[in-house]
Amino acid sequence: MIKVLKAGFYASIQDRGRVGFAAMGVPVSGAMDMFSAEVSNSLLNNDLDDAVLEITFGGTELQFLSDTFIAVSGANFNPVLNQKEIRQNKRIKVCEGDVLSFRKSSLGARSYMAVKGGFQTTKVLKSRSQFKNITQTFRVKKDELLAIKLHPKDLKPTNASLKISPNHFVSSFIECFKGPEFYLLSEKQKKILLNTVFSISSDNNRMGYRLKETIKNNFFSILTSAVLPGTVQLTPSGKLIVLMRDCQVTGGYPRILQLSESAISVLAQKTTNSELKFKLNFI
Repeated sequence: MIKVLKAGFYASIQDRGRVGFAAMGVPVSGAMDMFSAEVSNSLLNNDLDDAVLEITFGGTELQFLSDTFIAVSGANFNPVLNQKEIRQNKRIKVCEGDVLSFRKSSLGARSYMAVKGGFQTTKVLKSRSQFKNITQTFRVKKDELLAIKLHPKDLKPTNASLKISPNHFVSSFIECFKGPEFYLLSEKQKKILLNTVFSISSDNNRMGYRLKETIKNNFFSILTSAVLPGTVQLTPSGKLIVLMRDCQVTGGYPRILQLSESAISVLAQKTTNSELKFKLNFI
């Protein structure tokens, strides 16, 4: 077990999400930065679908009630184990009674902690990803006990580590493809879309990121159609909304772009006032 001493700003259990339940109106959810979540699992030889703890903006503090191994990847919240700094992207042994604390971010917005064997919280619709009105709670709470597997006897500490490119956190380019309604844009609007440096408004969360800059248009709402994480919608007001992991399954705004999977992970590490530029992939 792991006891949550401090929940922090927003921490939740996430895996690869709920695939195949859109017809029921159930969002995919899952780790916002899937790349970093998979890195943390890989370091422990876990299945890539094993559940991890997603920590947003730090402030989380955990106490281990049994021995295990962990790996931390993603945003750097300068983690400390028993008040001693630990390295990210490395397999680390923790013992019963150890306390792990995540402090303020020096790079990125979301960090991922994997444990050997993955978190063993309750599965709902084939996923452990927390989401409001689907799982019993939508984020971890103070004093909550998080179930994990018993200490693995066959795993040994290692000095090996991974080096993650800082571009994942600092690059402003967001790779995308043409959306179903891209054709509605005039040539002028397309140039604005692909040449503007957009910035993220304060209205950003796991459901979506609303951008500050606008693209003037007189488009009508479309017939409600399927949307996915990474869909970029253009609203009548000219604002762009980039849908993220907890987004709805249908929408009525023109879908002008679709982010690649890797781009969703890159965007997940950005926050209010971060700048970005869409990079269209014509393949």
